[in-house]
Amino acid sequence: MRIKRRLPILFGFLLFVAAVAAVVELRKHAPPEAARLLPGADAFVYIDLKWMRRAEIGSHLPAVPHDPEYEQFIQATGFQFERDLQEGALAVHYVGPQTDGETRFSEVFVAKIDGDKLRAYLKTLASSVDSYHSIDIYNIPLQNRTVRVAILGVDTVAASNHNDAGVIRGIIDRSRKLASPFGGPALLRQFYKHVPIASLAWGIFRLNSTSAQAASVPLPFSSPISVVASVRYLGAVHFRAEAFTGSEQEAQQLASQADTFLAIFRSAEVSVAGKTPDPDIRKALDSLKVEQKKDRAVLTAIVPVELIRKMVAEAPQEVGPQTQR
Repeated sequence: MRIKRRLPILFGFLLFVAAVAAVVELRKHAPPEAARLLPGADAFVYIDLKWMRRAEIGSHLPAVPHDPEYEQFIQATGFQFERDLQEGALAVHYVGPQTDGETRFSEVFVAKIDGDKLRAYLKTLASSVDSYHSIDIYNIPLQNRTVRVAILGVDTVAASNHNDAGVIRGIIDRSRKLASPFGGPALLRQFYKHVPIASLAWGIFRLNSTSAQAASVPLPFSSPISVVASVRYLGAVHFRAEAFTGSEQEAQQLASQADTFLAIFRSAEVSVAGKTPDPDIRKALDSLKVEQKKDRAVLTAIVPVELIRKMVAEAPQEVGPQTQR
């Protein structure tokens, strides 16, 4: 009799454990919260600077002076992108009727911020301030556009230069809801499962004839494709780009064209007169590989960390946040 009484309790406990395990597993494979707050878009990019700093990818680099505008921004807000930014998620809205014929962007940043200083700085830039669900939206005029900025929490800031004010309001609405592994834009939910675990940065892009023309990148076929690109650190930086096409024939065609381009690129690098190829560049070029896997074309490469350090060290001497949007 005791065994029969304990069975429902044991069964209920097992169901509870299974439910918790399922939630944990779903959360593990869910897009990061910053990306899930973004609106529907045609492309998404995410970078995790916490992991990059732990991997010391950007360590041992020389100090880089700031341009005057950026230095003024640092002094006013106490915020420094290269030091304080933890995560960044970007949504790209391709050219279309809803964007007034221009490419627009929406972003969510997770960082160490001084909320009071940042609010005071944003007020000096804003032409007006709207209140939405007790959140201030700073409307900042910039190059004939309006950039809307909202501080969502103690460490999260959202911005968008989409001409529809409903985009930034949607981000605020999502930030006020309980985090759900099922949330996020449709394109993100569909393809995030193909992002390798522990990726430092990744991008998901939907490409069609319209977007290709806007980016001046002709596609070898008319059918739309989706691309998942990622970067991981495994002693070296591993890059992977996976293109999902409509058929095996299209994947074969894309892989063949990419292979031809890589062959031409390698030949051009080797034939540069009077220069000995950098050994790290040679390693990266030799690692480039294109494969076809059914309806997918996959490009992989391994980039030595030393090469990245050299590239960053040889970058322009003055740096600052981009303001062209």
